Amino acid sequence: VQLQASGGGFLQAGGSLRLSCVASGSGPIFSIDHMAWYRQAPGKQRELVARVGIDGTITYDDSAKGRFTISRDNAKNTVSLQAGSLRPEDTAVYYCYADKVRLYSSLGPIYYDRWGQGTLVTVSS
Repeated sequence: VQLQASGGGFLQAGGSLRLSCVASGSGPIFSIDHMAWYRQAPGKQRELVARVGIDGTITYDDSAKGRFTISRDNAKNTVSLQAGSLRPEDTAVYYCYADKVRLYSSLGPIYYDRWGQGTLVTVSS
């Protein structure tokens, strides 16, 4: 199982961008529990930005509320993050995460937790 993230870049403060992440496996994906976006700024720990459950329940970090929107498409196994009103402090490597990815298997349920490779977002003042 792999996650492929895309959409990072360099932009001015106040701008917006959309990050996307798609999950894929050696076979069809049966389900994914929750999907999320984290970020890690230079010299800081990785932190949760937003999370969306399989039932659509959404959680945002306080710094993201009102500016970022997370969404998922279960049919396409994707999670996206629409980030707006960006600030220099949003500069970080953004990682997508998928929890309990289950593939169709005749061997029974096997679950995978996976991180995407990270995509850099740089916001200048």
